[in-house]
Amino acid sequence: MRTLTVVVLIASFFWSPATAASAQSGVAAKRKRARIASIQRWMIVVWLVTLSLWCSAASAQISNLPEDIQKRLSEINPLYQSNISKYGRETIQLFTPLLATGPKAGVNVSADESYGADPRQKLDVYQPQGANNLPIVVFVHGGALTSGNKNETDEISANALYYFARHGFLGINATYRLAPKHVYPAAAQDIGGVVAWLKGNAKRVGGNPERIYLIGRSSGALHVATWAFDPKIHGANGPGVVGLILISGRLKADSRADDPNASRIPEYFGTDASLYPERSPVNYGALSALPTFIVIAEFDNPFLDVYSAELFAKMCVARSRCPRFLRLVGHNHQSTTASLNTADNLLGQEIIDFIKQGK
Repeated sequence: MRTLTVVVLIASFFWSPATAASAQSGVAAKRKRARIASIQRWMIVVWLVTLSLWCSAASAQISNLPEDIQKRLSEINPLYQSNISKYGRETIQLFTPLLATGPKAGVNVSADESYGADPRQKLDVYQPQGANNLPIVVFVHGGALTSGNKNETDEISANALYYFARHGFLGINATYRLAPKHVYPAAAQDIGGVVAWLKGNAKRVGGNPERIYLIGRSSGALHVATWAFDPKIHGANGPGVVGLILISGRLKADSRADDPNASRIPEYFGTDASLYPERSPVNYGALSALPTFIVIAEFDNPFLDVYSAELFAKMCVARSRCPRFLRLVGHNHQSTTASLNTADNLLGQEIIDFIKQGK
C-alpha cells in the first residue's frame, strides 16, 4: 500500500497541465490543458483517499470523550462545511466546559509578555514547576487571517499549552497582527518576533532556545510555514526552529469562489493574484529540510485538507521520503486542537512522538 500511495502521489505531482501541454501545440494544446486540469482535480482526490489509507488515520480516541460530546460532535460534523462559522462556534462551545475541568496543576502561567511594540504582539508562557532547559512548543492560533486571538475563550488554545507543559515542555501561546490593517508578510514576521523573544528569554523561563517547535493551526499554520520555509522572510540566519506541526493549514493563497473564507485572502495577501503562488507555502515548503508534521481533520474547512495533502505530496518527492501525516477521523476543523488536554489524547501523543523522534 505504501508503494502504491507514493507512486500515485509522485505521478499526480508531475502530471501537471504545464508539463503535459508542453509537448502539444496550437488548438490541441488548448484542449489538452482543459482536460488535464480536470484530471488534476481528480488526482487531488486520489491523494486524499490514498493518504487516508496509508497514514495514521486513527479514530482519534473520540470514544474517550464524554458521551454527550461524542453525540453532538457526530451531529455537527456532517453539517460542518455547510456553515463553518456556525458549527465552528458550536464546537468551541461544546468543548469549553470540558476543558475548564481539565488538568492544570503544576503549571505556572505568565500572561501577555510583549515580543514587540504592537498591542497584538503578545505571548503567554506556560511553565511547569521546576522548568529547566525544556524543549519549547509555540502554539499559533487561527482566525482566517483577519480575526482570532491566543485565547479564543478562557479555555480554547490554553488547553494545548497546559497539555504540553504537563508533558515536559515549555509552552508558549502567541498571537500576532491581523489583516486588513497588517498585510503580508506581517503575521509571518511576528512568528519570527516570537522566536527572537525566545532566543533571548527562554533560559530565564526554563526553556531551551535551541529546541523550539512551532505548532500552527489554520491561518496560524500559514504564518508558521511562511516564516519557517521562506528564506526571503526569515533571512540568512534561518528560522531558528527545529520542527513544525501544521494543523489544517491555509497553505495556499487561493481565493476561489467556493471557499467560504475567500473574501479574506486579498485582505492579507493583497489584490495582485499574480503574487499568490510565490506567497503560498505549498509551492516552496518542500524545499526546506525542516522536520514537518502535517495534520488534517476528517471534517475540515473547505480545501485546507487539500492544500495540506498537496504539500505532503511535494515533500514526499523532494525529500525522497514522506513526512509524518495524520488524518483525525471523527474530528472537525475546531475539535482537533480543542481535544488537547482531554481523554482524547491521540493528537497530543503524536506531536510528542514527532518531537522525540525528530520526524
